[in-house]
Formats: sequence, structure tokens, C-alpha cells
Amino acid sequence: MEIACLDLEGVLIPEIWIAFADKTGIPSLRLTTRDIPDYDVLMKQRLRILAEHGLGLKEIQAVIATMQPIPGAVEFVAWLRRHFQVVILSDTFYEFALPMMPLLGNPALLCHKLVVDAEGRVTDYVIRQTDPKTKAVTAFKSLNYRVIAAGDSYNDIGMLGAADAGFLFHAPEKVINEFPQFVSVQTYDDLREKFRAASSRNLP
Repeated sequence: MEIACLDLEGVLIPEIWIAFADKTGIPSLRLTTRDIPDYDVLMKQRLRILAEHGLGLKEIQAVIATMQPIPGAVEFVAWLRRHFQVVILSDTFYEFALPMMPLLGNPALLCHKLVVDAEGRVTDYVIRQTDPKTKAVTAFKSLNYRVIAAGDSYNDIGMLGAADAGFLFHAPEKVINEFPQFVSVQTYDDLREKFRAASSRNLP
């Protein structure tokens, strides 16, 4: 059996923190794992900014409620699910991502969890495990699954390297240039062709 492992933000849905930054007018919230490879550094900065501006989970979820998948993502995931087991491996949080899953056909989702106080302030976050994307792929392979993966950021590189085949999708130029060992594509049609070619089966 083969499993398709995908990053979420930037691959299937727009970056939530960027959408929230645009809504609030706080440009420093636009930084993502495309900009800061150290996830702990990035998240501590985000939590500090939220606290400084008195913003909490309710405000973020209100922005998420207005968001839609990237055009073409729904059809791409539907095609994948006809031919693969599909798992979303993301460094986002269930409180952010779960509302988006029905729009994508409810694929399996592995991500992290926020710590929210009684007033709705985001006070901390709980990482499922260190380097979770890479470890998930390694675990799938230990179960004799073949893994084909796609992502767009620094935190996807371990996942792509651990997979039997890994592709960059919609990645920024600096990530593409730093990791030339991964084929980079920009459209869902091209990504579909890469998954088709990487599969051990003859897919339509």
C-alpha cells in the first residue's frame, strides 16, 4: 500500500497566520516556517504578539471561518484519495485546522494542540512529538507502506527526505535553492503527475 503525506498550509489551504496578520494589520504575524526554520522560536514570537495585542483563539478562528482551500486543492485531494491513503502532516493546531477538514473531504490529520485559558487567550502549545512529520513517515514505512510526500517549507524537509519520494510544492525560492535534491512544482496538475510517476502502480 502507498500513503500520500501532505503539508496543509501553503499546500492545500492558505497560510492561516498570514491571513490573520492581514486581518489584524500586524505584519510580524506574517512570518511562517518558510521564514523561520526553528518552529519553537516562531511560535513563541507569535504567542508574545498575541498577548501584546490582546488577541486570542476566538479572533483567529473568526478569520479561519472566512477561508477556503487553495483553488484546485479539493480536486487534487479527491484524486489522491481515489488512489492512496491520504494523511495531512502539519505543524498547525487542531483548533485551527479541524474547521477546514470537511472542505477537503475529511482526510486524516496529524498536528498539534493549543493551550487556551478560560478567557480564550492562547497561553502555550503542545507539540505532538519532536520532528513529527519525519517520524510519522518513518512510522508508516515501518508498517511497510510506501510514502510519497509533498510540502513547501523548511519544516517539511525531513518528511520529504524520509519519504520514498518527496516533492516541493509552491515553495519559496530560498527553500528550492537550498534543497535542490527535491523536485519542485507549482501546479496541482504537475504535482498529480509527480505522484503518478512516483507510485509503484499504474495510476490513471
